[in-house]
Amino acid sequence: MSYYQLKIDIKDSTTTGGKYLTPFQRKILQKSLEKNLPDSYRQRIEIMLLADEGKSQTKICQTLGCCAATARHWIHIARTGMAHQWQDCPIGRPKAVNEEYLERLRELITNSPRDYGYAFRRWTATWLQKHLAKEFGVEVSDRHIKRLLKQMGLSTRPQPSNAIENSIEQAKDAKILIADLTATIATISDNSDNSEFLPLNLAK
Repeated sequence: MSYYQLKIDIKDSTTTGGKYLTPFQRKILQKSLEKNLPDSYRQRIEIMLLADEGKSQTKICQTLGCCAATARHWIHIARTGMAHQWQDCPIGRPKAVNEEYLERLRELITNSPRDYGYAFRRWTATWLQKHLAKEFGVEVSDRHIKRLLKQMGLSTRPQPSNAIENSIEQAKDAKILIADLTATIATISDNSDNSEFLPLNLAK
């Protein structure tokens, strides 16, 4: 959903009343969306406004491309009446990579980069690092991304395709056939009637 379409939907909700937000909170959030905000700040506002419209957590994640942990947190903030304090949780660097970061990393690596607007087909540690830095404002090294993936039993390396697996199986079958053919030839040679080939005694 584009920002323009989101804005239209949010304006419609102001006339019908929201699920969690007061008119004052909703107005503050809508006004804030018009500012030049970091993506993470904009996302948290949009999560609360969509939740106020009655959208489910799953639908919000699909619409905004956010992870379930992020959506769940800001839906809770809206539900508890704290939406107007959306700036009180700075993006800054966490003391350590948190559960939300790991969940998002796992979500990214198990989906195609094309689902997130990229032209390439396979993630690299560098692109994962860039994408997560954009979302969380957290800079980590490519090496650290690889370490985290290894700890989760994941990797950016492509799995063998069916074509490669089939080629391997065909190669194995070919070796078996050659071995069988060799054995068959040997058997035929052993069992062949050699009586027609009489030895010649050239010595007188």
